[in-house]
Amino acid sequence: MIRTIFGAGIGAAMSAAVLLPAMPAPAQTPGNSTGMSFFITSVGLGKGADFGGLEGADRHCRQLAQAVGAGNRDWKAYLSTQAADGRPAVNARDRIGAGPWQNTKGQVIARNVEDLHATNGLTKQTGLTETGETVKGRGDTPNTHDILTGSQPDGTAFGDAEDRTCGNWTRSGTEGAAMVGHHDRIGLGDDPPAKSWNSSHLTRGGCSQDALRSTGGAGLLYCFAAD
Repeated sequence: MIRTIFGAGIGAAMSAAVLLPAMPAPAQTPGNSTGMSFFITSVGLGKGADFGGLEGADRHCRQLAQAVGAGNRDWKAYLSTQAADGRPAVNARDRIGAGPWQNTKGQVIARNVEDLHATNGLTKQTGLTETGETVKGRGDTPNTHDILTGSQPDGTAFGDAEDRTCGNWTRSGTEGAAMVGHHDRIGLGDDPPAKSWNSSHLTRGGCSQDALRSTGGAGLLYCFAAD
C-alpha cells in the first residue's frame, strides 16, 4: 500500500513537470539598443539633405530606432532651421530634451545640453549607429564623417540670410548648402572647426547626395531621445 502511494506520488510529480510550459528565450536586440538614447543614422534617405523638413528627419530617426527595438522613445534629429517665410528659426539644442544620452553600448555621450556643447564624449569610437556600428571617418573609404546639423557650435540656428540648412532640409539639388560637423573630430587642419562635432564647414556644390559625398558625407544625422 505504501509502495503504491509512493509510486503514484512520483508519477503525479512527473506528469506535472511535463505539463509545465517552457520559458520563452529573451528577445535579442543589437547591442543595448533598448537603453540607447543617442545614435548616428546608419544611412541617409538617399535624397541628399532633403528630409522633408524637421518632421521627416525625426521620422527617419524614429524608423531606424524602431528597427532595433528602441522605437518607444521621442527621437529627434539634431538639426536647426533658419527663419523663413514668416516662421522663426529653430535651434537644434532646443529639440533634443535634457539628457543624459548614451549610445548602444551604454557609453555616455553627454550628461545634459550644456555638457553636449562643451566637453562631450563624442568620438569616432562612441559615435555609433543604431546598430552599434562605427561610422567611417577621415582615413576610411568612403569617408562619411560629415553629419548634417545646420547649427552653430552652441547648437543654435544661423541668423543670416545665407542658406546653411539646405532650405531647411528640403533641398537635394545644386542650390543651397548645409553646415555639417565631424563625428570623428578630425579635419584637414588642427583648428577648432576641423574638430567640431556639429559646426565644421559648409557642404559644397549644393545639397544633392553627390554634393554631400564630395566633402565627406552621406546625409547622416545625429539622433537624440528627447524624453
